[in-house]
Amino acid sequence: MKIWKIALNTFGGYVRDGLLIVFAVLNACTVLLMMTPVLGAKAIAKAGSASQAEVMVLGMVSAIMFFVSGTGSLLAAWCAASSVASEMKTGTILAVMARPVKRWEFLLGKYLGVMLLMSIYVVMMFGLSWLLAWIGGEKIHSSTWVLLAYPMVRYAVYSATAMALVTVLHPVVTMGITLIIAVAALIVAPTGQAITSNVKYLKIPLWIVLPSTSLLSEERFLTITQANLKPISWLEHITALTYGLDYALVLLLLAMWAFHYQSLTRD
Repeated sequence: MKIWKIALNTFGGYVRDGLLIVFAVLNACTVLLMMTPVLGAKAIAKAGSASQAEVMVLGMVSAIMFFVSGTGSLLAAWCAASSVASEMKTGTILAVMARPVKRWEFLLGKYLGVMLLMSIYVVMMFGLSWLLAWIGGEKIHSSTWVLLAYPMVRYAVYSATAMALVTVLHPVVTMGITLIIAVAALIVAPTGQAITSNVKYLKIPLWIVLPSTSLLSEERFLTITQANLKPISWLEHITALTYGLDYALVLLLLAMWAFHYQSLTRD
């Protein structure tokens, strides 16, 4: 019960956060600007075949959703970092602990509050993907649960990563490291391009250590069309999702362990 109350209070704080409101407005404006190519692709596609139209429109939708999905990863990381750091900075965490609340309960409640926010973001992202495809005169053929489950697990990884880092680092430094991790994970992915010959020897070790969130990207399900749709086995789905949940759980446990020995005040 205490954990759930902390989660709801955390979520309520996000709803009233002016910075997040500005972020939502800017993100919406960017998406509106990116909708123009979808309309252009629809007009151009009318002169070609139906298969060409499908590939062109869904390709545009995929590019837009890649931006929206990536922005969500940063949003999850920032919310997780700020939810802990802000209460330590203001000293309100001392009042929460006086109830009493165990440190791991506090951290878990904050984490669940972040995931509540990201669940709404994922639903909005799902609706946006279908809306963009409809505007382009096409439809997305992927399963609904895939487009909902995969980003949720990925955001769980990023929020747990940021929460583990912010227990020992400043939130700005935490976001910087999280961004570097995200970029590095893309570079060392099997589909990524190595920058130098030295990076080639580091790709496999880094791919193992870093959160391989490309495995959890719904973007690859948006790029496929009905013509070349290939069935994904349940074993592959379970493996990818279990990997992400396990990665998030390990990081969350590390955050709880570090937070247990951390001072409850921060300069």
